[in-house]
Amino acid sequence: MSRRRSIAVNTRFLIKDKLEGIGLFTAESLRRIVQAHPEVDFYFLFDRPYSNEFVFGSNVTPVVLFPPARHPLLWYWWFEISVRRWLNKHKPDLFLSADGYACLGTTVPQVAVMHDLSFEHFKEHVPFLSAQYYKYFMPRFAHKATRIATVSEFSKNDIVKHYQIDAAKIDVVYNGAKEVYEPVSDEVKQRVKSKLTEGKEYFIYVGSIHPRKNVKNLLLAFEQFKQQTNSDFKLLIVGRKAWHFGEVEETHANMKFRSDVIFAGHVPPQQLGEVVASAYAMIYVSLFEGFGIPIIEAMSCRVPVITSNVTSMPEAAGEAALLVNPASVSEITGAMEKLYRDKELRKALIEKGKEQLKKFGWNLTAEKLWQCCEKVLNRISD
Repeated sequence: MSRRRSIAVNTRFLIKDKLEGIGLFTAESLRRIVQAHPEVDFYFLFDRPYSNEFVFGSNVTPVVLFPPARHPLLWYWWFEISVRRWLNKHKPDLFLSADGYACLGTTVPQVAVMHDLSFEHFKEHVPFLSAQYYKYFMPRFAHKATRIATVSEFSKNDIVKHYQIDAAKIDVVYNGAKEVYEPVSDEVKQRVKSKLTEGKEYFIYVGSIHPRKNVKNLLLAFEQFKQQTNSDFKLLIVGRKAWHFGEVEETHANMKFRSDVIFAGHVPPQQLGEVVASAYAMIYVSLFEGFGIPIIEAMSCRVPVITSNVTSMPEAAGEAALLVNPASVSEITGAMEKLYRDKELRKALIEKGKEQLKKFGWNLTAEKLWQCCEKVLNRISD
């Protein structure tokens, strides 16, 4: 009888009601992997008290390791003292780290999921201590990991280029969209618009309000759109205010049509699905993305997309979106106006979105991530 295999997982981003990017990837992929592999023992390593909703099966043992790792010094403590001690004591077959960090002080084989290297491209948008930590440790994590998973071909090439990693060591594991993102009825659309935008059509942006997300240029483009079309459209911005919010605040304050911009803040997932599905179009003109989940979330809702022609976004969008230079306010405005005036184009993009979505899904994500882990596990058993 063969020995049961064991996998330890860094689950510090599984925080109840706060699942964003990395946390969402971790939850959706692990739920499927755990349930598909009852023959494997999983140890979920948390950095604080956890919610039982993240214990995805009877083959999961939750472990809380001190301290809560939300600061560069505490990142080091958690990974290089607490996690290292646990790994070296229990010796699992694999350590899977879904946020790209590795443990340098162990010989346990590791898979690191590196979502993107945005901090390498926009150092000025990262707090100083965090930037220093990333600069020193991330190349070391990339070389320490037995294998790396990342969320796009763009990110794979970026890791190879910046850290001189062999491309054969990296697997592309695309993101998916949650089940709450689906088309809704006209009645639901009308109810959402009545509640949020006085019954008016709206463009939507979903994501943190952060310089890299280019919300300033989105506001300027919307201002031009309003001036050129004289429409009653609104712009709905959904997401938390992040570091360096002041620039967006100042831009908004100087807008003639600022009353047509609605900052909705955080919206719960179930409600957010209906809000996205009720929009006229998703505008996601970020300066840099490792993938760009809102692009496929909008497609899942049968909502057309305007997104950036840089980094991973053309890869996520395929031919199912209008691509623009995110540095060009006039290009963003032109795409908004094109969708506003050309209803047939809007329908065509929605249809193309259905095809593009066949490339993505959390079941595929889990399958590809497990295949990445298996390459390491099988090498060990060999």
